[in-house]
Amino acid sequence: MSALGRLARDRALRALWPVALFALVGGEPSAARAGEAAAGSPLGLWQTFDDHTGKPRAIVKLYESEGRLFGRIERSFTPGAEQRRCTVCADERKDQPILGLLIIRNLEHHDDEWTGGDILDPDSGRVYRCKLHLDASGRLMVRGYLGISLLGRTQLWQRWNGG
Repeated sequence: MSALGRLARDRALRALWPVALFALVGGEPSAARAGEAAAGSPLGLWQTFDDHTGKPRAIVKLYESEGRLFGRIERSFTPGAEQRRCTVCADERKDQPILGLLIIRNLEHHDDEWTGGDILDPDSGRVYRCKLHLDASGRLMVRGYLGISLLGRTQLWQRWNGG
């Protein structure tokens, strides 16, 4: 092999080592997982917090279907949540299990936020209009309101890292 051939081979091997290291460490992430962690995307798992105590409350999965954003409760930190049902819900979610409950529905993407859908408070059964967006630090600002956005409240959700 000529010196020029060895030089080309060495360059090619140096370019491939990050790919080999990536494959050894964890393989290729799925497209869905890569999309979930993408900056600027609300898709994925989010940790919610109790408004009064500030303690972790639940893990909500946000996902997109037919161009709309939805969210369901994947995990609850409230004791006994596995047996709880939404007995206070008034719509088709009445008596549905809390785990797996669809709490965010039909949000549409406009500029840098998702709007136009609703959010359910499973403790009261009330349904509010909803909008959400990511703040500069990557937290999700979720606002539920009645009528106009001024008549509501905002919760800050943190991306769940599985810890």
